Amino acid sequence: MSDLDPENCITFQGVPGAYGHLSCSTVFPEMEAIACDTFSEALKAVREERAKLAMIPIENSLGGRVADIHHLLPESGLYIIGEHFQPVQHQLLGVPGSTLSDIKAVHSHEQALSQCRGLTRDLGIEPIIHADTAGSAKMIAELSDKSQASIASSLAGEIYGLEVLRDRVEDRIGNTTRFVIMSRQRKDPDPRAGNCMTSFVFQVRSQPAALYKALGGFATNGINVTKLESYITDASFAAAQFYIDIEGHPEEAHVARAIEELQFFSAKLKILGVYPLNSYRTEYSA
Repeated sequence: MSDLDPENCITFQGVPGAYGHLSCSTVFPEMEAIACDTFSEALKAVREERAKLAMIPIENSLGGRVADIHHLLPESGLYIIGEHFQPVQHQLLGVPGSTLSDIKAVHSHEQALSQCRGLTRDLGIEPIIHADTAGSAKMIAELSDKSQASIASSLAGEIYGLEVLRDRVEDRIGNTTRFVIMSRQRKDPDPRAGNCMTSFVFQVRSQPAALYKALGGFATNGINVTKLESYITDASFAAAQFYIDIEGHPEEAHVARAIEELQFFSAKLKILGVYPLNSYRTEYSA
């Protein structure tokens, strides 16, 4: 990364060809996508000004929330400035010259294999768990064994010179991962420019019905809460922190009133970002 312009770099977790890489290329095709071993390293590179942005998965429509992300984001020192919804379209990839009848085993991430059970059953091939999808594609290319295949993205196939033996092998169409785009600078959009999302974390005070009262302001002010999740923050199991996404901008009067009411019943609150509402949300619900 040292020879690259940090202001033109975006990080992701995984190896080249991962769905995080595909998301970077889709949203920021002009930027250099940098692979990192862990989510922490991807965020750290931005914080230390070795990259401008990070593309971080936060939840999947089938698998739920991505482990550890809700702990990492509040402590990252970064802000959410955008969101991206990446369709997960799995491909069965093999080395050049291989055919479906050659395949005896398929390698991929555990979740990808679970999302493609129909394929392994129909072809009678052995599923073998790998650390990640793109990493399995890289391994298959290095093995150059016609009996081994990978389930990964089309980008992974292009990068590692593999052939698509079967397209769209997932059992259910519509599998989508939501990514958030992280930056050192908070970049609140103009509330008059269009619909916005606000993400934040908070802890309620230790008293009966505190959460019910804290969230009441969103109901009375007509604010749509699109995501609310809790997770434990210490070994006592007494302090639960909540991650929440809402539709609206803090500068809008009804949103400001709801947040003010939330703060009254909260021990602490931290806004993680205000960013434009992605068109995927309205297109999918239409």
